[in-house]
Amino acid sequence: MGESSAAADAYENGRYKYIHDIHKGPPEAIDVHHIVLQRSSQKKLLIFCFLTLLLFASSPFFFFFLQQLNLLTTLPWSLLLGGLFVRLLSQKLVKKESVIILPAFGVQLETQYGSGRTIRRFVPINKILKPVLNECVTPVTCYWSLALIIRGEEELMLVFKELYPPVKMLVPIWKAVCAAIDVEET
Repeated sequence: MGESSAAADAYENGRYKYIHDIHKGPPEAIDVHHIVLQRSSQKKLLIFCFLTLLLFASSPFFFFFLQQLNLLTTLPWSLLLGGLFVRLLSQKLVKKESVIILPAFGVQLETQYGSGRTIRRFVPINKILKPVLNECVTPVTCYWSLALIIRGEEELMLVFKELYPPVKMLVPIWKAVCAAIDVEET
């Protein structure tokens, strides 16, 4: 058996952290790119939701509702609903999205959620026509995304469905996918 070695590059940008792992060994190199949401961003989102819940709880409508019901029966239900709200929010929070490039086989896209659930999508190498960097413009914001043009599909497949990393983190991933499918970088 041959030895495998791993090298890693990391880059941080306030909200996101980019990690590039290269595993060399038989049969070929496996190129792994991770985009990790920093914990501070997750905490900010939870604090925002908590403050929204607190604002709702301090509204006149809520006090009117409490006057109509007994406080001893309302408090446990409020805590239970608040706990369920936080639990649902944490399940939808994305911790990390990864691109695993297997040069001879294809590209595996992974999304890992705060609950521990991981969703994987695999695209065979012969179905990828070209990776593209798109500038997405909305009425509120502008961001970059990495997408794959898939043979036989009418729509682009977004590589990062939940996170919106900066273009500086997307370019090395785009170059790696171009190299894996032998497409000229243009």
